[in-house]
Amino acid sequence: MSDVQHTVRRPGPRASRRGRLLLVGGVSGLLVLGVLLAWWLRERQAERSLTVPDGQRAGQIYAAADKALKLPAGSTAKAARRAHLELPDDARGNPEGYLYPATYPVSSDTTPASLLSYMATTAGEHLSDDGISSYRTVVIASIVQAEADRPADMGKVARVITNRLAHHMPLQMDSTLNYALHRSTLRTSHADTRLHSPYNTYRNQGLPPTPIDSPGADALKAAGAPPAGDWLYFVTVTPGDTRFTADYQKHLRNVQEFNDRQRSAARGGGAAQGPSSQ
Repeated sequence: MSDVQHTVRRPGPRASRRGRLLLVGGVSGLLVLGVLLAWWLRERQAERSLTVPDGQRAGQIYAAADKALKLPAGSTAKAARRAHLELPDDARGNPEGYLYPATYPVSSDTTPASLLSYMATTAGEHLSDDGISSYRTVVIASIVQAEADRPADMGKVARVITNRLAHHMPLQMDSTLNYALHRSTLRTSHADTRLHSPYNTYRNQGLPPTPIDSPGADALKAAGAPPAGDWLYFVTVTPGDTRFTADYQKHLRNVQEFNDRQRSAARGGGAAQGPSSQ
């Protein structure tokens, strides 16, 4: 038996219970900090973008851009008059209809001109993808966007427009009058229909001289390839119930039903909604 005593090597230093608690607490703190940082970055990203909804007019987009860029009111509108945007010749420098509805990133380097250029370029790309090269189609799409009660009705509304143009009938679209009067309303008076404006499609035959808003993808596709049909009139009797017909007398009955519903709603204190009718 050897007189040499063998010593057992112990593993490295162990953390005390307090040390382990501090370590776990530190890791937890880092995780919380990471979550807060990710949330802050998401919030910051959301704040630094501009969403253009389907159907917004250029003036509304300019105002929203001023807010997103934190610029004085009117800055983007002024830039639009000087910017050299990628627009068709028929637009004559007016970007109405070509500020494509989408969400655009905004940074400290973004200027009104660069933001508008991004929108116009995006519009050009989508129009090219859809095979749309006609300014006329974009004008029709903008009216479809404003007039249709829902995307499912857009094709028929586009067909009504093209049929009325083919029959040399005035379009009589309230949406074009609203554009001329710089408003958005569901009611049009007889006095409104006498307005002297190229956008008054009650007085003037044919299309208005420019688009009246920024049409979205559904409206553009509807205008580019409307379904076959002989419809000449439509009226939205109730939300989701738009009646299309080629028979004027039937259209008058549909309008009468709409008016009856309006009077009934008024007596009951309900909110009245104006028609989209031709």
